[in-house]
Amino acid sequence: MIRTILVPVRGDGKGDNVLAHAAVLAHRYDAHVTVAHCRPRPEDLMPYGVHIPEFLRNQIVRQSYQVADQEEEGMREEVLVLAEKLRLDLSGDNIGRTATVAFLAEAGRQVDVIKRRGRLADLIAVAKPDRDRNLGHNTLKAALFHSGRPVLMCPHAETPPATLGAHVSLAWNGSAEAARALSQCISVLRTADAVSILSNGSDSGPGTSAEDLVDFLRLHGIAATIVKFDSRGKTGRELLKASAAAGADMMVMGAYGDSHERETVFGGNTQTVVDTATTPVIFNH
Repeated sequence: MIRTILVPVRGDGKGDNVLAHAAVLAHRYDAHVTVAHCRPRPEDLMPYGVHIPEFLRNQIVRQSYQVADQEEEGMREEVLVLAEKLRLDLSGDNIGRTATVAFLAEAGRQVDVIKRRGRLADLIAVAKPDRDRNLGHNTLKAALFHSGRPVLMCPHAETPPATLGAHVSLAWNGSAEAARALSQCISVLRTADAVSILSNGSDSGPGTSAEDLVDFLRLHGIAATIVKFDSRGKTGRELLKASAAAGADMMVMGAYGDSHERETVFGGNTQTVVDTATTPVIFNH
């Protein structure tokens, strides 16, 4: 079951949408949300390999602290407002008994904060990367490749979804990546009202078919339905279409069977889902 959710933020305007998605899950599971603001360190802002006079270096340090303090105070106030709007308890007295939230400020690069804080989170919630503005790719990549935890990608939404986790779809092809997604998210499947297995009929041989998965889940007390989809189109797009047609509010899938760089350059099922998803997806790598 999801009891802890990490939401890394850095003042790019996407944190409120991600927190709204995390809040829906927090209410479902009585989970605790940690909003982690990643403060840039002055040394991370210094140009590499360029000599800087001491007076200029001191000025950059002072100004960077001032900017970081202002940004942190703004983020803290925003979390206070959002917590009330999203009905998240900020008192710190009811963690584990209801949907709660806490604000955490930590100095360092966001990718490093995600690595450290994410490893003891049940779920890391991040914004869907913005390819046009080249925002969010490193955040998603750090969460997926360096935390060892499931990552919820939240597409932009004018209003947060009414439910998440009520009807979950699982992308299945019998691969090691799909099996890892199943293992890491089986508690999400167990608490769902409905589970749909998305399959185009391909698998890794005997013992890995969608039918075998139905039997496996039944032993875990999970009733699942197989949803077949046509594999003649782009598999990533067809997965999303099949998930939406089944009525799922969230999809679970293994991510980047090929390397992230190869899929980014040449395309791949995961990258297609990252680029085109309009509903939340939990990735596992």
